[in-house]
Amino acid sequence: MLLLLSLSTILTSMISGIIGMGGGVLLLSIMTFFIDYTLLIPLHGIVQLVSNSSRTIYLRKNIRWDFFVPFILGAPIGFVIAFFILKEISNTNYYYLLLSFFILYAVFKPKKFPEFRLKGYQWSILGLFSGIQGSLIGATGPLIAPFYLRSDLKKEEIVATKAAQQIATHFLKIPLFLSLDFDYLKHIDLITGMCIAAVLGTYLGVKLLGKVKESAFKILFKTFLLIAAFRLLYKFWVTL
Repeated sequence: MLLLLSLSTILTSMISGIIGMGGGVLLLSIMTFFIDYTLLIPLHGIVQLVSNSSRTIYLRKNIRWDFFVPFILGAPIGFVIAFFILKEISNTNYYYLLLSFFILYAVFKPKKFPEFRLKGYQWSILGLFSGIQGSLIGATGPLIAPFYLRSDLKKEEIVATKAAQQIATHFLKIPLFLSLDFDYLKHIDLITGMCIAAVLGTYLGVKLLGKVKESAFKILFKTFLLIAAFRLLYKFWVTL
């Protein structure tokens, strides 16, 4: 299990390093075959924290601080809200449906329709909802990514800033699950192996990012958003 999950982490971290998304959702899906749901989100959060942190360090010169700072002001509020509902998770079926339609709009919207260009406090609101989603569902990429489908950003800015924002959502999971008596030390071998794999995969992915053309990056970014949307629609269907 450790070997398979470590290899999966290298692959998925490479995907995130190149495209800025997709890897976290894919890794979460793979982990469901090996790990019970009660362990899934806290362990996945640690690995994604390391993956996003290494991606942020490698691309730190490209971070859009005007996006990042207000986002992290909202994220802790979302985790406080999640704390009170985590023990009794409500039905998330229609949330999957809503988020999938939101992604499909961002990908297929006509050119005359406006892009999602958040400013200031609007990033804080997104941070709040990301804090809630990260605690209850795990991956926050599909929620954040549609706001990066805009024509005024370089691919490095998208990957770096999105990774920096996701650091906050994954880091805050640690005190949240510790307060719920989750024992991280009990799984230290698995955590260590997957975290080392995440750093390696991110390094390889960021190296490949520089060789990807902007036009190809946009296509790949939209493709993985579509995969995420169809996955959410599938989850909505099977949990009806």
